[in-house]
Amino acid sequence: MYYNDFQDLKLSALGMGNMRLPVLDDEKHSIDEETTARMLDYCLKNGINYFDTAWPYHDGNSEIVVGNILSNYPRDSFYLATKFPTFDKSYFTRQEEVFEKQLSKCKVDYFDFYLLHNVSGHNINYFMDPELGGKVIDYLLKQKEAGRIRHFGFSTHASSEDFVKFLDTYGQYMEFCQIQLNWFDWEYQDAKFKVDELNKRGIPIWVMEPVRGGKLINYTQPYIDELKALRPNDEITDWCFKFLRTVPGVTMILSGMSNENQLHQNVETFKERDVLTEDEVKFLFGIKDKILAAKMIPCTACRYCTDTCPQQLDIPKMIEIYNDDVIAEYAFSTPNAIQRLGEGKGPTDCIQCRQCESQCPQNIAIPDVLEMLAQRAADNPFAKRPVR
Repeated sequence: MYYNDFQDLKLSALGMGNMRLPVLDDEKHSIDEETTARMLDYCLKNGINYFDTAWPYHDGNSEIVVGNILSNYPRDSFYLATKFPTFDKSYFTRQEEVFEKQLSKCKVDYFDFYLLHNVSGHNINYFMDPELGGKVIDYLLKQKEAGRIRHFGFSTHASSEDFVKFLDTYGQYMEFCQIQLNWFDWEYQDAKFKVDELNKRGIPIWVMEPVRGGKLINYTQPYIDELKALRPNDEITDWCFKFLRTVPGVTMILSGMSNENQLHQNVETFKERDVLTEDEVKFLFGIKDKILAAKMIPCTACRYCTDTCPQQLDIPKMIEIYNDDVIAEYAFSTPNAIQRLGEGKGPTDCIQCRQCESQCPQNIAIPDVLEMLAQRAADNPFAKRPVR
């Protein structure tokens, strides 16, 4: 494992994200604690010293499980990061309650890194209100003065306009910024603009979604042979991480590793600082253009949309089905995949309330996609029964 400098600290270049931990019975709230404990132990024994969690991850259980496991190790052997929840306005008046609860859940007296979670168009007006965001930040800065927060920053999926608005207002207090950054989003999600703006302001960059929740692995399957011809020993995850090493200002790369094989492979990748050449980067951008041309929907399965859906639909799963169907030009599996969603949980059960859109970091017109999926399923030549 190689390390990057952050102020007076040496941070492992790879950080362990705890948003997609292994689960039991396919239930996101039910974390497989035995496997997770082995994974975090492997992290510490192989040089990873940064662990990232958040209030809503795994329905609130990520902070608890990560805290329980890390409490078995010396406090100075790891850096722990969590985030203040901003997806509900009520949290902006409960900052002390939330923060104290997080310390208790994580079994620590202080957080090494503490972030405002997902500054975006959904909550930017709260942050611009001195009685809401202003008071939250004042409270958290006092915790920093007291040593209960060592380093303060924010994560964001904001538009470029809202991103600059937030930085112009609070940038002086932000020691680091966590953004969605990968070769697919370099231009598609305007990540390059955010990188340039943060570098201009001297704010170190934390990376989330380096492989888009694993989706980039699926997206690039048709191009694997071409990638292998250029780098025979590299997997697509290697390409993703090596691209990020070409980006100036990147200090921490987080990966939400959900099984031990992913963890082992990523640790191997971070044993050296190998980077892509300029021509290899251009090749990746060419793949991105082909993917977009194929009308892929760029969902990362963050599941923010599902938290607000009154129908409790599994939106990321349906977008995955849609993408698979588009690539396959009508997949044999599509009708059965929709049936497996369950009664009342199919694409036609969307009531078009569009609450999900306000939560989507990718700005996906989700109800429109579900409508298109329903139509594709109805037109699918392999369909044996009507779509709900």
